[in-house]
Amino acid sequence: MKTIVFVIGALLRCAGPALAQHVHQQGPNGGAMQDLAGVHVEMVASGRTISFNVYDESNKPIANNGFSGSALLTSGGERETLPLVPADNALKGEAKKDIQKGAAVMVTLKSADGRSGQARFRS
Repeated sequence: MKTIVFVIGALLRCAGPALAQHVHQQGPNGGAMQDLAGVHVEMVASGRTISFNVYDESNKPIANNGFSGSALLTSGGERETLPLVPADNALKGEAKKDIQKGAAVMVTLKSADGRSGQARFRS
């Protein structure tokens, strides 16, 4: 019995850090933030517009000259691919309809120095 309790305790202790890796940091504008293509990216959705704000390692806005990307928006059975265009320190896309809360968003970015990556967000 003591062995079972010990094993369960050990598993729970190890599971904490693994689960914490999937927690998103909150960005300056209240959106979820992730590391992507060598920068920090914050997703903010409002109405039909989706913005991916770009920050450096100390969470200061950076210019997005040379950045490119797209976002795949999935809500219910509908999917829409949005090209992202640079605007200030963000990359923005416009959906055909309002972006529903809880919609899945898969973003692909390529930075000016050629680094690329993908991340998943929820609106």
